[in-house]
Amino acid sequence: MADRFDPRTAERMRAGSINAPGNVSAARDEGLRKYMLSIYNYMTSGILLTGIVALLFAQSGMAADIMFGPGILKYVIIFAPLVIVFAMSFGMNRFSTPALQGMFWGFATLMGLSMSTIFLVYTGESIALAFFSTAAAFAGLSLFGYTTKKDLTGWGSFLIMGVVGLIVASLLNIFLKSSVMGLVISYAAVLIFAGLTAYDTQKLKSLYFQIAGSDMMGKVVIMGALNLYLDFINMFQALLSIMGSRD
Repeated sequence: MADRFDPRTAERMRAGSINAPGNVSAARDEGLRKYMLSIYNYMTSGILLTGIVALLFAQSGMAADIMFGPGILKYVIIFAPLVIVFAMSFGMNRFSTPALQGMFWGFATLMGLSMSTIFLVYTGESIALAFFSTAAAFAGLSLFGYTTKKDLTGWGSFLIMGVVGLIVASLLNIFLKSSVMGLVISYAAVLIFAGLTAYDTQKLKSLYFQIAGSDMMGKVVIMGALNLYLDFINMFQALLSIMGSRD
């Protein structure tokens, strides 16, 4: 998971953002809309790239040979996106904006290779159903995070602890191979990443008032898109495991 921006940033910016919209000028409102639109455009383009790569890799036949076969290449494909996420998160200040952009597109491509197996395991109809269900839920939750006057800062620590718990539980279930535990993990993941979608959206909105006009804007847009991408993809995978019909 990506190292998320410090939730305290949102708290520091409360007075000048979500709790005092009347103090924001029309020009600044326009800047905020463009900033959020840039984040959503990057996120959506990344998801589209991932989906195209996943489908083409699965249809090529190479996905079945590599991802279900012997060798270490499949592990490189699986873990490389995680390495990029950590590099972007912890090296955000050291990398230039173009470098972060390149890493984001590389990450989305590798995620497509990694997720190609869903086209080999689940029916196309169930993948489409899970995707559009996720898209509808994400849109509603992100809109809530953007428009609510309620401060969601307090959700941060709880949700990140939930993500850590999911990782630990998932690793344990690799050995336990419990279908019941797997289902519980999937439902918990839907709830946790639903909460993170609203939380991250509000946090990104609040960050704008701190970085507007600075050279950090481009970097924050890329990292914000990465966080929302991860929220979407993890929610999608959890819903697919719950709703998906296997071939």
